[in-house]
Formats: sequence, C-alpha cells, structure tokens
Amino acid sequence: MMKLTDKQLARYEEDGFLLVENFTTPDECDALRERAAELVAEYDPSDYISIFSTHEQTRTSDDYFLNSGDKIRFFFEEEAFDAENRLRHSKERSINKIGHALHDLDPVFNHFSRSPKLAALISNLGYKQPLLIQSMYIFKQPGIGGEVTCHQDASFLYTEPMSVTGLWFALEDATRENGCLWAFPGGHKHGLKSRFLRAEGGGTRFEVYDSTAWPLDELVPLEVKKGTLILLNGLLPHMSLVNRSPRSRHAYTLHVIESDCHYPADNWLQRAPGMPLRGFKISDGW
Repeated sequence: MMKLTDKQLARYEEDGFLLVENFTTPDECDALRERAAELVAEYDPSDYISIFSTHEQTRTSDDYFLNSGDKIRFFFEEEAFDAENRLRHSKERSINKIGHALHDLDPVFNHFSRSPKLAALISNLGYKQPLLIQSMYIFKQPGIGGEVTCHQDASFLYTEPMSVTGLWFALEDATRENGCLWAFPGGHKHGLKSRFLRAEGGGTRFEVYDSTAWPLDELVPLEVKKGTLILLNGLLPHMSLVNRSPRSRHAYTLHVIESDCHYPADNWLQRAPGMPLRGFKISDGW
C-alpha cells in the first residue's frame, strides 16, 4: 500500500505539488501506452474532428468536447493540420489527447485508476469518499505537442469547498526538451483566479476573479522519469510548453474530488444522469 511520509505531506502542503518517483512500474506504463495506441488505431477521424487548444479555449469548446465527460473521445493537436486542413502526419502522430472518461469506460484504464495503491494514496491525502471525475491520456506529440497555458485545475473542476486534486503519471521521461510540466511553488495559496463555465445559450466562458498576470518567471520545471506520479493541488498554477523535440511525452492524468462537496451544474464537465461518478472501493462505500 502507498503511504506518504510526514515529510512528503509537509512538502506537498508547502509547494502545492509533490513528485512521487517509481509510483508506477514500467510494465504499468507500457500497458497504458499500448492500450492508448489500440484506441487510436480503432478511432476513425472521418466521424468528427475536434482540435484541443488552451489559447482560445472558449472558441474551441464545441459540443464534441462539452459532451465528453462520460465518453471516450479524441482531440487533435492544434498544429496537426496544414493550410488545406489535411493532417500533416499520421493519425497516430496527430492526436493531442483522449478524454474524459477512460477510467470508467475502458477496462485497462479502469484497472489502473482504481488500484489499491492509488486508493490508499488518495486516502492518505485526507479524502473520505473520493470520486474520480476526469481522466485524460496526453500524447504531447513530437514536434507539434501543443502548449498548455498556465492554469489551475480548480478553474475547470470547481467544487464548493475546493476539493480537486490532479494526479499526473509520467509514462515516458518528461524533460524541458519534450514539454515537461512547470509549476509555481506555493502558488496554491493565492486563491482561485477564474472559473471555466458553460455559457447560457451554449459554448463556454471564463468568469474572472483575479486578472493579474501569472508570475511565469517563478515557475519551476518538473522534470521526471517514467513511472513518476506528480500530485497537483487544485489551486496550483501549472503549465507545459510546446514540444519541439523529436520525442513524445506521454502522460496519463486523473482528477479526484470529494463526494460531499458541491459540484455546480455550470461546470463545463458534466455527465448524463445514468452515469454517475464513482470512486474506488465500492464495497467500502467509495
């Protein structure tokens, strides 16, 4: 069972993030990568094409994206297409991410996401009845892996009170060259800057509480080895830069919330009534 030390918990409380090396075994990393490759191989892009971008997120929030909270859907890199809207590379080299219910709908990702060691770690963080709300497989493709601008996870998965925690699993080495995460140590102590909401009449909008610029000069790189878990406080400002290197930077991410916290109906990510959120050990009330 995974148990964080008092020193690790104190570091997480202070910085808002924590690197847990060797949390995931090489075989577990490879199994997730193989399953993601199978899903992409089965995906037919002629059905629908949706591009993921954090630069104009309200403009690119189409219905395919907004209705993905209880589905497995595929989103392309912003630079995947040429001027004639044709793929510049193969389908496998063009997908930005898969989201947002892999942990519920795919048996391989479900098994990984609800492992006893992960359940124990979440309990160790103080969760009483945690719910898995979102999952994403992120490819960060070679040469075109898009930038993720500085943000807080609580802006997108807001609860009252704030309860979201991000779990970021490195399935390959993540370096400055291939687009590792960058984070603002202690930045989670400065409050929520905005919320990403469903807009009346369709689409999305940002509700801004603090319009001051992010202190990008204070961010530090989180370069990690394959198998590392990065814990991210929901209020922690973090980002990743574009990947111009010849190497991909695959990662799997999960987000957890506390079940007794209020999850507003205007949050962008919603589910159909027939597919409620689930946690870990159902038999134990999770």
